[in-house]
Amino acid sequence: MDRVSERTWKCVRASIVRQARKCGKLKRARYSDALIVSIYLWSVMHDRTLSWACDRSNYRKPFRPRKLPSVSQLSRRIRTQRCQKLLQAVHDELGDLKTPTSISYLDGKPLTVGVASKDAQARRGHVMGGFAKGYKVHICSTSDRRIPLWSVQSLNCGETLAAEALIAHMPMFSSQALVLGDGAYDSQRLYNALALKNAALLARPRGMNLKDIEAWKKGRHPKSKESGPVRNEAMAAWKNPPGPATWIYRQRIHVEGTLSNLCGFGGGLGPLPAWVRGLPRVRRWVGAKIILYHARFHARNSQQDAQ
Repeated sequence: MDRVSERTWKCVRASIVRQARKCGKLKRARYSDALIVSIYLWSVMHDRTLSWACDRSNYRKPFRPRKLPSVSQLSRRIRTQRCQKLLQAVHDELGDLKTPTSISYLDGKPLTVGVASKDAQARRGHVMGGFAKGYKVHICSTSDRRIPLWSVQSLNCGETLAAEALIAHMPMFSSQALVLGDGAYDSQRLYNALALKNAALLARPRGMNLKDIEAWKKGRHPKSKESGPVRNEAMAAWKNPPGPATWIYRQRIHVEGTLSNLCGFGGGLGPLPAWVRGLPRVRRWVGAKIILYHARFHARNSQQDAQ
C-alpha cells in the first residue's frame, strides 16, 4: 500500500469511528458496526470478496483487526439498517453535502454486465453506440469535484427520473446557483424542480443543430413537447450561438474529470466484479467506492496543504 492509499484509509477509518460514536453501540454485539463497515470498505478498496475480507492473512498496516467475523456474519450485518446508516453518515461527512458550490453538474455512467447474466435487476438500456445490460450511476457533482449526491438505477431508468430524485435531496442554495447537464436532462420538470431550490438548469436542448437556430428565433423550440417560463428563459440563451449559454456550457467538461478521477485510481470505480450483482449490492459497492474517492480527495488536499 502506497502512502496515498495509506492516508486514504486513515481518513476513512477516522470518519467511521466518529460517525459510529454518534450512532451509539449495538447491545450484545460481538462485532461493532464500525468494525463491520471498516472490513467491508477494506474489501472494496482492494476489489475483493467478503470471504477474502474474513481471511486474517489479507490484513496489514494500517488496518489489523483483532477479531474477524465469519462470511455469513459479515454478509448479514453489512445489510442491516444500522450499517447502511453508518455508511451514509460517512459519505455525508466526506462528501460534505451541506456545502454546495455555485455550479453543479448532472451526469451518469453505465455499469454494464454480460448479456448472459442472470441478474434479474440488470435491465437493458441505451449506452453510447447502442444498447447494453446493467446499471447506471447518476451523480450530481460540484465544481470542486465532490459527489455529494448519487443514485444507482437499472440501465433502463431515464436520466430525468433519476435527476428528479437527486434534486429532491439537494439543500436549498443560499444564492442563485447553476446546474449543467447534457441533452438528456432537457426536461421542463427538472427546470421547475431546480427553480424551487433557488437554482437554474442549463441543459443542451435536445436535437440542437444549426438548422434549429431560425426556429428558435421565431419562438419554436425543437423537439419539445412542453415548455414553461423557466425553460423558455434558458432557451433564450441558446438562440444565437455562440452566445452566453455556449460559453457557460463548456464548463460541463469538469464533470468528465470527476468521473475519470472516480475511476482512475487503484481501488476506484471500475467495471462491476462478477460477485456484485443485484441492485442493493451494486448500490452498496458504488457507495463504498465514492466514499473511498472522497477520502482520497481529502488525503491529497491535506498533503498539498502540508507542503
